[in-house]
Amino acid sequence: MADRSAPSCHLRLEWVYGYRGHQCRNNLYYTAAKEIVYFVAGVGVVYSPREHRQKFYLGHQDDIISLALHPERVLVATGQVGKEPYICVWDSYTVQTVSVLKDVHTHGIACLAFDLDGQRLVSVGLDSKNTVCVWDWRKGKLLSMAPGHTDRIFDISWDLYQPNKLVSCGVKHIKFWSLCGNSLTPKRGVFGKTGDLQTILCLACARDEVTYSGALNGDIYVWKGINLVRTIQGAHAAGIFSMNACEEGFATGGRDGCVRLWDLNFKPITVIDLRETDQGYKGLSVRSVCWRGDHILVGTQDSEIFEIVVHERNKPFLIMQGHCEGELWALAVHPTKPLAMTGSDDRSVRIWSLIDHALIARCNMEEPIRCAAVSTDGIHLALGMKDGSFTVLRVRDMTEVVHIKDRKEAIHELKYSPDGNFLAVGSNDSSVDIYGVVQRYKKVGECIGSLSFITHMDWSSDSKYLQTNDGNGKRLFYRMPSGKEVTNKEELKGIQWASWTCVSGLEVNGIWPKYSDINDINSVDANFIGQVMVTADDYGIVKLFRYPCLRKGAKFKKYLGHSAHVTNVRWSHDHQWVVSIGGADHSVFQWKFVPDRKLKDSLHIAPQESLVDSNSDESDSDQSDVPELDSEIEQETQITYRRQVYKEDLPQLKEQCKEKRKSAASKRRERAPGNSIRLHFVHGYRGYDCRSNLFYTQTGEIVYHVAAVGVVYNRQQNTQRFYLGHDDDILCLAIHPLKDYVATGQVGRDSSIHIWDTETIKPLSVLKGYHQYGVCAVDFSADGKRLASVGIDDNHTIVLWDWKKGEKLSAVRGSKDKIFVVKINPYMSDKLITVGIKHMKFWRRAGGGLIGRKGCIGALGRTDTMMCAVYGWTEEMAFSGTSTGDVCIWRDVFLIKTVKAHDGPVFSMHALEKGFVTGGKDGVVALWDDTFERCLKTYAIKRAALAPGSKGLLLEDNPSIRAISLGHGHILVGTKNGEILEVDKSGPITLLVQGHMEGEVWGLATHPHLPICATVSDDKTLRIWDLSPSHCMLAVRKLKKGGRCCCFSPDGKALAVGLNDGSFLIVNADTLEDLVSFQHRKDVISEIRFSPGAGKYLAVASCDNFVDIYNVMSSKRVGICKGASSYITHMDWDIRGKLLQVNTGAKEQLFFEAPRGKKQTIPTLEVEKIGWASWTSVLGSCCEGIWPIIGEVTDVTASCLTSDSKVLATGDDFGFVKLFRYPAKGKFGKFKRYVAHSTHVTNVRWTYDDSLLVTVGGADTSLMLWTYEMEGHRDSRQCDSEESDLDSEEDGGYDSDVTRENEINYTIKALSTNIRPMFGIKPHLQQKEPTLDERQGVVR
Repeated sequence: MADRSAPSCHLRLEWVYGYRGHQCRNNLYYTAAKEIVYFVAGVGVVYSPREHRQKFYLGHQDDIISLALHPERVLVATGQVGKEPYICVWDSYTVQTVSVLKDVHTHGIACLAFDLDGQRLVSVGLDSKNTVCVWDWRKGKLLSMAPGHTDRIFDISWDLYQPNKLVSCGVKHIKFWSLCGNSLTPKRGVFGKTGDLQTILCLACARDEVTYSGALNGDIYVWKGINLVRTIQGAHAAGIFSMNACEEGFATGGRDGCVRLWDLNFKPITVIDLRETDQGYKGLSVRSVCWRGDHILVGTQDSEIFEIVVHERNKPFLIMQGHCEGELWALAVHPTKPLAMTGSDDRSVRIWSLIDHALIARCNMEEPIRCAAVSTDGIHLALGMKDGSFTVLRVRDMTEVVHIKDRKEAIHELKYSPDGNFLAVGSNDSSVDIYGVVQRYKKVGECIGSLSFITHMDWSSDSKYLQTNDGNGKRLFYRMPSGKEVTNKEELKGIQWASWTCVSGLEVNGIWPKYSDINDINSVDANFIGQVMVTADDYGIVKLFRYPCLRKGAKFKKYLGHSAHVTNVRWSHDHQWVVSIGGADHSVFQWKFVPDRKLKDSLHIAPQESLVDSNSDESDSDQSDVPELDSEIEQETQITYRRQVYKEDLPQLKEQCKEKRKSAASKRRERAPGNSIRLHFVHGYRGYDCRSNLFYTQTGEIVYHVAAVGVVYNRQQNTQRFYLGHDDDILCLAIHPLKDYVATGQVGRDSSIHIWDTETIKPLSVLKGYHQYGVCAVDFSADGKRLASVGIDDNHTIVLWDWKKGEKLSAVRGSKDKIFVVKINPYMSDKLITVGIKHMKFWRRAGGGLIGRKGCIGALGRTDTMMCAVYGWTEEMAFSGTSTGDVCIWRDVFLIKTVKAHDGPVFSMHALEKGFVTGGKDGVVALWDDTFERCLKTYAIKRAALAPGSKGLLLEDNPSIRAISLGHGHILVGTKNGEILEVDKSGPITLLVQGHMEGEVWGLATHPHLPICATVSDDKTLRIWDLSPSHCMLAVRKLKKGGRCCCFSPDGKALAVGLNDGSFLIVNADTLEDLVSFQHRKDVISEIRFSPGAGKYLAVASCDNFVDIYNVMSSKRVGICKGASSYITHMDWDIRGKLLQVNTGAKEQLFFEAPRGKKQTIPTLEVEKIGWASWTSVLGSCCEGIWPIIGEVTDVTASCLTSDSKVLATGDDFGFVKLFRYPAKGKFGKFKRYVAHSTHVTNVRWTYDDSLLVTVGGADTSLMLWTYEMEGHRDSRQCDSEESDLDSEEDGGYDSDVTRENEINYTIKALSTNIRPMFGIKPHLQQKEPTLDERQGVVR
C-alpha cells in the first residue's frame, strides 16, 4: 500500500523571472544595502545585482499590487488584492514580517506611503470609496480612515515638509489632505484656468507647499497649496506614470519610454529615451523610476528592469526580464541542458538558463503560444499556437523548420516520442495528430477517441503507445503511430511510461482533493527516480507528492508564491530544479529540489513563517491521517457549542412576538412575587471538556467555573461566592499573575470574555466583538496587561488584547482544527504558543497580525495532538503534553526531545519555580525536576487516600485529571468527573467540591423531612446530597443505565429511580441498595411519584405515553393510564392519593383515577378546587402566566410550588430560573428571573420547609442551591432582575417631559431649509431692553 504521508524532500524557491510592470506604478526601489526591491505575482523580491542573488518575502497569499519603502530604506510595505487583503511591513534584509495591517480594506490595496519619520503608513483601498487609511504600523493600529474619492486613486504621498499633510491623486482629481486628531479632511485641488481638469497619475511633494504632479497628457502640473500655479507642457509625450524625488531632484518616467531628470526647482537636467538604446524597442513604456546618486532604476510595462548609470546613460543595463502581459501556458525543459523554454500569449518564446538565472534567447512569433516541446536530441523546439497551427524552430538560432496548420482550435499539448521519430500534437478539436519528424513533419496518424479537448499526453518508453487526458477527465490509450485506440486491459498492463504528466490515472489518484473539479489541477510532472511529483493548480499552489500516489486525499507539501493559477510545472532534465509558470501573473518560478538526505543539513534554516497557514487544506498536515485520537479527546472534539437560539437573540424574538401580546396586555396581570431567591451553593465543576480552569487566588480561596457561574470557593468555611456576569456556558478561565483577577470566556453568538476581581466579584472589563460561537482558551501575559483568547469559530481565531482598554491588538486565524490552549510567553509578551489537534504553533505579534510557525519536529516523528503547554525557564523553552502521554520539549520552534510522562493523554501542566507538575488521563499527578529528566514524586488519585474531612466521595480510582494548580502547600486537582481535590504534599487527598459527570442531569427529588436531595443523571449515577451547611455528597451509586427521574417515599426511607431503558428501581434511601426493580417499558421513564400519605402507590410515567401504577406493598402493577397522545412530562397526585394529574409533550393536561388508571375529564374550575399534594405541572389555568412570549421557541421544563402555595418556581430551556406569584393566571405573568445555569434548567424543587430551592441544569451537570428570602429581607443585590417580558403602560407612565424627550426625532431634515429662523428683528436693530430701574418705575 502506498504511503499516504507527505514526501520528506522539499522545494526551495531559488529564482523568480519577471517584474510586475502592468497595472502598477512606483514599485521598484533601492534599499539601504543597494539591493533592489520589487514584486512579482505574490512574492516580494529583494535582488542583489552585485551577487546576482534573490531573496523572497512570502507573507502574502495573493497578487501584490503596491509597495512603499520606509525612509530608512530597510523596511518595505506591500499591499495585496483579495477578499480580505492585508498590508505586510517586512524587513528587506531578513525578509521576515515586522507587522501585518488587516481587517480594514476590501478588494485590495492600491497605494502605500510612509511618512517622513517612518512612524505612520497611509494606504488606499480598491473598494468603491477608495478608502484612505492612516496606520500606526508598528502597533498594527488604524489611526484614521476616510473615503478617498469616488474614482480610482493612483498615487498618495505624505508632504515631507509639513507634518500631518498628505496629497492623493487619481482619475480627474487631486486632493490635499490634513490629518488632525483622528480625522482626515480633504480639499480638492483647483485646476482653474491654468490647466485642463484631467487624470493625475503620480505626484511628489516639495518645499513651501509646492506639489509636482504628472498628468495623463504628459504635462507636469505644479501646485501651490491647493491651487494649480503652472504647467510644464510636453514634459513627456504621453502619460507620466512615475515620479520619484531624491536629494538631487526629481525623476519622471512616462508612457513614451523616456526617463527625465529634473533639479529641485523642476528645471530639466537630462532626458534618457530608452526606445533609442540598444535594448530598446517600439512601444516601451516606463511604469516606475527610482533615482539614487548616479544610478537610475527603470521598470517597464513589459516586465523588464533596467539600471542606468547616469554618465553612461545611452547604455542601460537590462537586469531583469519576464513575459509581458497575457496568459503564460507553454513550458518545456531541454532534455540534456539546464534550460527552460516558455511561450506566452505575448507571442514571444523565451529560453532561460537555470544556472545563470538569465534570459538567453527570445523570438517573437505571429500567434499567441499555448504549448511547447523540445525534441529528444534537443535540436528542435515545437510550439503549439492558439490558432490551431504549430511551428518547429531550431533551438540553436531560433530559425523556423516548418509551420503547419491542420486544426482550427488551439493546440494545448504536444510531445516528442522518446525515440525522436514522432511528434504528437493534441488540440482543442478533441484529437491528437501524429507527425513524422524525419519525414519533415508529415502527418502519419490521428487519434480520435476523445469527446473533449486534449489536456495532457505521455509516450511510453518504447514509443509504441500514447496516453491522453481530456477535459472530461477521460484517460485513453492509443497504439503508435497509427493512432488506433487500445482497450484491452492486458495489453496496457506492462507499459512503461517515458514521462508522467497526466492528471488522471491510478498513479496520480492521490493528487485530487476529496471533492474537486477535474480541471482544478493544470499540470503534473513525475520524477521517477526521486519518487516524487509536482502538481500545479488553479489556486496558485505548487504541491509536492510522493509518486506513485494512489489514494485520494494524500498528504503533500505546498508552496505559495504564484498568485492566480499555476498553468504548468516541469522537472529540469537532471531533477535538480522544478520550473513552474503562472497564468495571469506570467512569471516563471525556479525551485531548487532539496532531497531527503540534504534535509538534515538544512535544519538550521528556520521554517518559512507564514501568515497564511501553509498547511491549511484538510489534508495538508505533513502526516497521514492514521493516528487515532484518544477516546476522551475524540469525544471532546465532537462536542458542539452552537445553540439554536442564543441569549443575544431574545430581544429580537420578543419583538417578533409583539403582536401576540397586544391582546394580552389589556388583562390586568399579577405582580411579581415579593419574595426572592439568592444563589447559595453550586455542586459541580466543569472538567469534561475544559482544562486548566482551577486556581488558588491571592487569599487562598479557589476559583473555578461551572455552567454560567464563576465560583470563588472558601475551603475553610465551605462557602461560595459567585460571579454572575455571564449568561451562557463558561468554557475557559485564566488567572492574572497577581492571582486577584480572573478572565472567563463564554459561549455566545458574539461571545464575550469577562475579567473580574475575585475579591469584590466585580467585572473590570468585558471584551467582545471578535469571537463567534464561543471562547475556548484564555491566558494573561506575565505583566498582566495583555490577554490572549481563542474562539471556537471554524478558523479558531486567536486574538491578543490590551484588556484594560478593551482594545484588540492583533488577530489571526489559528487553525481549522480545535485549539485547546493558548499561552503567552512570560518573558516576551509579543510571543505565544497554541496547541490543539495535530497542532503546535509558535506565534509572534506583527502589528495587527500574528505570524505563526509550526513546531519543527525534524526526524523525531509526527505532530501529535497536543493537550497542554507551558513555557519553561527561558524564553526559548516550551513544553507541551501530547495525547499519547509524552511531554515534548521545545527550544525556539524545534523539538529537542520527548519524555514519557503518563499512560494516555497529558491533560494538564503547570510550571513551578523549580520544576513542573503534570496530570493525565491515568489519574496520576507527577512532579518533575526543571528539565523533565527525573520524576520526583507521583500521587495517584485513589479512594484509599481520601482524607476524613472530604466533602464527598470519589466515584472511581484514577479519574482523568483535567486541571492542576499549586499553592498554599497543596496541589489542586480538577477531574473529568467534576471533582475538585486538594492533594497534600505528604499524600492525603481532600475532596472539596463535586458535581455530576458529563451527561444531562434531569432527575431531582427533595427529602420529605430532611435537608437532603437526590439526583440521577445520564452519567449513570444516583447521588444523595446534604443541603445543610456541610454541602457534601453523602452517597453515590453507579447504575447500569442513565436515569431521568427519582422520588423519595413519603416516609423518606425508600427512593424510586426511573431509568432510560424503561426499567425502574426502588432503593433504600440510606444505603442505596436495591429493594425491588421492574421493567415493563422499553422507552425512558420520564417521571416517577409515590402517592401521598402512606405512599401505597407508585406512579411511573414513560416516554411511550403510558403511566403505570404499582402497589408498593405487593410489588404488583395494578393499573395503566392510557389516552396520552405523546410522552409524559410531569405528574402530580392529589392529597387523597386518588387522582393523578399528567402533562404530556403535546401540552395536554390529563387526569386519571388511581389505582385503576381510568381517564377523567374535569372542568377547569374544579381543577383549581382540588387540593394537590404537590404541584410540578406546567399546564393549566393556574400556571398560564409562566409561559413566555416566545413559548414556541422555548419550553418551560419544570415547576415547583412552595408548600404555602404562594410562589411557583420554574425552569426553562434558556437556563432561566423564574419566580411567579401563584396562581399565575393570565398570559405572560410578571416574574423575577435568575441566570446561573447555562442551557436548560431541567428540574426545580423546593426543600420540605421551603428554605431552599434546588435546581439542576441539563448539560451543565450542576446542582444549584438557592436560599429563599422573604420580602422584608431584601438587600440590594445584582440579579433581582427584570420583572417581566412585557412592560405595559400600567406600570406608571413617564413624566411628561420624559415622554416628550423620548418622542423627539433626531433625523436630519433636508438641509435645504434654513437652519436659523430668518424672521424677527436683527439683534442690533432691536430696541434696547429697559434696565431694571426703568422697568420698575422709579419710586423714591
